[in-house]
Amino acid sequence: MSANKRPLSPFMIGPYYRPQMTSVLSITHRATGAGLVVGTLLLVYWLAAAALGPEAYKHAQAILGSMLGQLLLFLWTWSLFYHMANGIRHLFWDAGCGLELKDAAKSGWWVVWSSVVLTFLCWLIAAP
Repeated sequence: MSANKRPLSPFMIGPYYRPQMTSVLSITHRATGAGLVVGTLLLVYWLAAAALGPEAYKHAQAILGSMLGQLLLFLWTWSLFYHMANGIRHLFWDAGCGLELKDAAKSGWWVVWSSVVLTFLCWLIAAP
């Protein structure tokens, strides 16, 4: 029996497999879903701190107002818009629209750019 030279997994990065737009967006969709859970827990912490009184709220504001806290909130905002835009894309796919490879790539770029633009607009509008 000759040795099989084929890769064992289609997910091997390198000379065997080049990531495609649809696969990268699918993985990112799942990652942003997990990120939304973490961000929602952060939001619950902030709301609980507000309910617990001024000292707890002051502590939560110090954490969320820090550079790391602001970065996490920014990434949470981007995750929200990315997940929403990609969810809308999937609704169109469920209706049978945009399933061609060219259309899938075009809608993929729409998801990426719309999530970036919406995130920056949200932060510009919400900035004090």
